[in-house]
Amino acid sequence: MEMAERFSYYAIAGNLIQYLTKELGEPVVAAAKHVNTWRGVSALFPILGGFIADSYLGRFNTILISTFIFLLGLILLTISVATIPLHIRPTVFYLALYIISIGEGGHKPCIQTFAADQFDEDSEEEKQRKSSFFNWWYAGIVAGASTAILVAVYVEDDVSWTIGFSLPTVMVALALVVFLLGLRGYRRSVLVGSPFTKVAQVFVAAARKRHLSENLDDIGVCQDQGEAKIRSLARTNQFSFLDKATIIDAEDESCKTRNNWRLCSVNQVEETKLILRLVPIWFSVVPFSVINAQLSTFFTKQGNSMDRSLTSKFEIPAASLQFFTGLTILTALIIYDRLFVPLISKLTGHPNGITMLQRIGVGIFTSTISMVVAALVEAKRVSVALDHGLINNPKATLPMSIFWLVPQYMLLGVSDVFAVVGMQELFYSQVREDMRSIGAAAFLTVSGIGNFLSTAVITIVQSISSKLGNQWLGDNLNQAHVNGFYLVLAALGASSLLIYIWFAKGFIYKELESEDALEDTEWGGKL
Repeated sequence: MEMAERFSYYAIAGNLIQYLTKELGEPVVAAAKHVNTWRGVSALFPILGGFIADSYLGRFNTILISTFIFLLGLILLTISVATIPLHIRPTVFYLALYIISIGEGGHKPCIQTFAADQFDEDSEEEKQRKSSFFNWWYAGIVAGASTAILVAVYVEDDVSWTIGFSLPTVMVALALVVFLLGLRGYRRSVLVGSPFTKVAQVFVAAARKRHLSENLDDIGVCQDQGEAKIRSLARTNQFSFLDKATIIDAEDESCKTRNNWRLCSVNQVEETKLILRLVPIWFSVVPFSVINAQLSTFFTKQGNSMDRSLTSKFEIPAASLQFFTGLTILTALIIYDRLFVPLISKLTGHPNGITMLQRIGVGIFTSTISMVVAALVEAKRVSVALDHGLINNPKATLPMSIFWLVPQYMLLGVSDVFAVVGMQELFYSQVREDMRSIGAAAFLTVSGIGNFLSTAVITIVQSISSKLGNQWLGDNLNQAHVNGFYLVLAALGASSLLIYIWFAKGFIYKELESEDALEDTEWGGKL
């Protein structure tokens, strides 16, 4: 199911800027903004989808309904390209795109979480397999995306946009049928009400008891007795102001039933702390997605101006170079899982080689390096245009192979193996069990906000450079200074890495309370 969804998404997103500029006649900068905005919206809807899944419908039902919506959007998109008159085509086309976004909003936060839920966390063997699951799940995603880049993009560029957009429609329809075949064998989580309500209760209860002492050693606190299917968390001293929500005062003792807005269990408070710990991490990884957004916008337009010929009769579609990102991810994931983890774990003593936070940090660093490499290659491309007198001819094919762009695509692939998979596992494992769809959605919104910020960065760079009399971004990339834009992104990535390291050093990982552990056991996670 997820492979089909990724195939469909990249069959559209991977070549969308080409359709907008060539078929709908949009300027390059405007098209880049539209692509980033759509990708951003597509990555924000999962917050709503995750909330609905965890609070009301359950993950399976949400997947089912959202897939039908997704399929409806794909059908409308194909119709808009095939039969809708050109003067109203943009309206119908964008409507279809955002229907697809709504469908993605329910599908994306639930499908991976639903798959991970099929592992039994009470089994040590299955817990170990779950860590590898995130690597191989991402490999499947990349396989679907890479196939789209190779097949669908080629069909769209060289055969027909209608046929190209029909392919994902057929893929999703077939995947839905296959998904339904396993209906009776799936494990489904039990709904326990709105998880946001439980978080709000902790803050309200702590605020009501803000005048009480924070020393809990000699005070009665509310334990987790009577709460079904709770995996008790070890108590931590971080965000200790919230611990007041667990104190049993005179008013609580006089009540026959517990008022959840005055008194919360230790476990409920610790689950709320999990969310607070992820907030600064979330903010510090957003610039990573700003860098990743360039892969389907300016990278593609750069390649379109370069020599794309493999033979005298065959040219590579510029967007197809994204295949090298996918190929790098697939290769690096195998190396990471089969060689890197066993080797490094012997040195570090960590079962996964390095921690999730360390993995993300390596990914952010690699993405920053990719922007430096991209800037150097772009400077070379512009110098070739200048040397051959093509600086004023944006439609000319430069005598410079498109394969010069391969290193920057590959570096982004390596960064994904570390950062993206690390974030997927972090936002799944470090939230309460009934918020895992929302945790997955939080990870996805990193990409969404990153795409919106990419649009904002483009606007700011364009505005400042225009005022200085030398526009960095424009329809004629030969006269532009895209290399300077990439260096701005590299500086943004380097700054975010420093901020990320600072926050990561203070992060405390989730730890379950052992049966014989003391209530005040604290486990501090290391970066």
